[in-house]
Amino acid sequence: MGIRLGVRTTGCSGLAYVLEYVDALAEEDTAFEQDGFVVVVDPKSMTYLQDVEIDYVRQGLNEGFEFRNPVEKDRCGCGESFRV
Repeated sequence: MGIRLGVRTTGCSGLAYVLEYVDALAEEDTAFEQDGFVVVVDPKSMTYLQDVEIDYVRQGLNEGFEFRNPVEKDRCGCGESFRV
C-alpha cells in the first residue's frame, strides 16, 4: 500500500526515523499521497514529523533518504538519530 514513516526512541540523540512497508492502515493512521505514492504516519510520530521534507539522495557511492525536519534541534555524529 505504501511506506510507514515513523519515529522511534534509539541512538545517541534519542530519536530515529523509521521507514517500513505498510499493507493496511490502522484506524488512527494518517495517509498522505503525492504523485501516486502513499506515506502513512501514526499519531505519536506525527508530532515529530510535522513539516518534514524527505528526499532520496545519491552522493558518490552513498545513497539514501535525507530528512529535513524544522523541529530537529541536533543530530548525532553518525547522522542516525536526532533530538527535538
